Amino acid sequence: MNGTRNGRPGPPGRRAPAVRANAANRQRQNGSAGNAHRNYERYIALAREAALNGDAVEAENFYQHAEHYFRVTRERTD
Repeated sequence: MNGTRNGRPGPPGRRAPAVRANAANRQRQNGSAGNAHRNYERYIALAREAALNGDAVEAENFYQHAEHYFRVTRERTD
């Protein structure tokens, strides 16, 4: 058997979301504030580069991503 009940496949993609959700929960429990800070710095650098290239829309997008990771970092250190 293929690991399915009655030898019939289940709905496509049924198990994969549970695995991803568990991985996300483990990441939250382990406290990945370092990753959030790293992402903050990365998006700030990308935003500055986009601004220097004259792309204001892309720069604003990157600044918004950076702000998100700044808030995540701040929340985990409070």
